[in-house]
Amino acid sequence: MKQITLVCAAGMSTSMLVQKMQKAAQAQNIQVEIRATSEGSFKEYADKTDVLLIGPQVGYLEDDFKSKYGPQGIKVSVINTMDYGMMNGEKVLTDALSL
Repeated sequence: MKQITLVCAAGMSTSMLVQKMQKAAQAQNIQVEIRATSEGSFKEYADKTDVLLIGPQVGYLEDDFKSKYGPQGIKVSVINTMDYGMMNGEKVLTDALSL
């Protein structure tokens, strides 16, 4: 089962997106675990993460997260701003699974 973690400044706005992604995963019968957290709390979930998606508002953290967690095999990417703004859970899920 793939494990996806979304990170933003406080973990609040990504929580809504997580719900949309979970709904899309259920509709497509995809086994995935998705969670949201703040950037400061991510290290607690690093060992339970295959894909790390960063909210566009903290996209400046991408290089730092890639250098820290890429060597552990975690795929890191910034969520597309338009998809994030539209809360397009299906598209964000597809993008995450394609990493």
